[in-house]
Amino acid sequence: MTRWWDNFNDPLLARLESQALQANTTVQIAQAALRRARAMRDVAAGGLLPSVDDAGITTTVKSRMFEDKTVSGLSISVETLNGTVQLSGFAKTYTEKMQAETIARGVNNVKSVRNDIIVRPL
Repeated sequence: MTRWWDNFNDPLLARLESQALQANTTVQIAQAALRRARAMRDVAAGGLLPSVDDAGITTTVKSRMFEDKTVSGLSISVETLNGTVQLSGFAKTYTEKMQAETIARGVNNVKSVRNDIIVRPL
């Protein structure tokens, strides 16, 4: 292995580099520990991020709202995180608000529904 510091023919630099290498033999261990810590962080944070199932839930809820003639799919927003569906936006009636919630609850893998839809009559 070529040691770059040997090109300088400096005994002090060579000694310091030698000491640094001897004292710093754990660089690879430290790098492995860092990679391990980052992997653990990613696993821990994974539960906080939306999943593929969440996107599918959102799509299914929205499509069922558009199929239902009593719910305005354009006026109601749907967001899903970890199986919890959040409904927001505006409904013309309380019945429409509750129908949107019923639709969301009827979708597979929905754990809970937060209905923040505001009733705003015409």
